[in-house]
Amino acid sequence: MTDRADLSTARADLSSTWALVPLRGLENAKTRLAVALDAEERLDLVISMASRTLAATRDARGLSGTVLVTADPAAAALAATFGARTLVQRLPGLNAALREARAVAVAAGATATIVVPIDLPAISAGTLDRLLDEVRDALGADATRPIVAVVADRRGVGTNSLLTAPPAVIEPAFGEASRAAHQAAALHAGARFLELGGPLTLDVDTGDDLLAAEAVALAAAEAATRAGDAGAA
Repeated sequence: MTDRADLSTARADLSSTWALVPLRGLENAKTRLAVALDAEERLDLVISMASRTLAATRDARGLSGTVLVTADPAAAALAATFGARTLVQRLPGLNAALREARAVAVAAGATATIVVPIDLPAISAGTLDRLLDEVRDALGADATRPIVAVVADRRGVGTNSLLTAPPAVIEPAFGEASRAAHQAAALHAGARFLELGGPLTLDVDTGDDLLAAEAVALAAAEAATRAGDAGAA
């Protein structure tokens, strides 16, 4: 983690924000959905979610680049088709993988990073840009302090997205009760802590989440149809 001396002059600079996308593997992701989907259905779902996420991070105007970290060559090949940098995970565990991805982003000039899991059904370039705009608006004249911004899950316990500026102001602490862990780390580091809501609070971990995600997709499709009809009128 950035040491305390560094934090005395650190500031929240979002001018080069990079997305960090962790994906253990295409075939072994989302095993908790096994009660709702068979192996082939889960693979199709993971590929669809990963593609949507990588397209969103590629197209978001507020992001400068994407690093996907994975142990799966097939996932790395998929990410490359979206212009993402890929990193083969060397150390076990999600948080270790994110630290590796963060180092790649920082070497490429990142002044901030945002962790974007692949299982957020409402992800889009627009939702990411709105999130980044919210962080900028909240900073205002207070950009002289580091910032840690989280989007918690619907239960308020986990973390669906984590933005840090500077990138290493805290260490990633994904796992049980990660939202509280990230807040505690931010306060310990003397960083400003910001919690955001919105559509990215929905993730897909259970069958109920999958139903909610399908409802989101249906609503988005209906909205697109209405917009198309209005444009044709």
